[in-house]
Amino acid sequence: MNKQQVLASMLDIGIVPVVRTTSAETAILAIEAIYNGGIRAAEITMTVPGAIKALEKVADKFGGKIVLGAGTVLDPETARICTLAGAEFFVTPALKLATIEMARRYSKVICTGALTPTEVLTAWEAGSDIVKVFPCGAVGGPKYIKALKGPLPQVEMVPTGGVNLETAGEFLKAGACAVAVGGELVDPKLIKSGNYGEMTKLAQQYLAVIAKARAEMR
Repeated sequence: MNKQQVLASMLDIGIVPVVRTTSAETAILAIEAIYNGGIRAAEITMTVPGAIKALEKVADKFGGKIVLGAGTVLDPETARICTLAGAEFFVTPALKLATIEMARRYSKVICTGALTPTEVLTAWEAGSDIVKVFPCGAVGGPKYIKALKGPLPQVEMVPTGGVNLETAGEFLKAGACAVAVGGELVDPKLIKSGNYGEMTKLAQQYLAVIAKARAEMR
């Protein structure tokens, strides 16, 4: 997929699962479970031991069937390595202009982390395709997204932190173009117990919440 197709797919799906696990093996199993639940996107964070190996394996296994990204990308060097491993998009926890430049050089989608209005606008003007508002739950959740969208309606925002089955729809109604969800979907307890079937059910529930919210917004 080219960059525009990747971005369009992410926005269409409406949810980016953040896969932050304790091993490459469990990351792959979690992505399989999410995929079986119908979510065709996933972000493997660089905090996963063997994250690059996990990216390569998922890219090989799913090919063009899933939009695969790398999360917690702190610098342009890591972004380049992730590109070579098969990542189609990058997610950063904070604003670093050099990482945005690297993503643009390789024509990859970048979702830059920002929190304040100044950071959000700086990331957008520097070429971030989406701005990840993080940690959103700690500063007001959907209300904060709504407040940011008032003066910055042109910025595509994805909240991270505080997104769960109860709030996902509210975030979309507040103006988010999609949501990113971590432990509320890729639940460490489910991974520890090997209950990936329950994770598949959760993925289906999240997709249903997003579809319902979007239907109500029409």
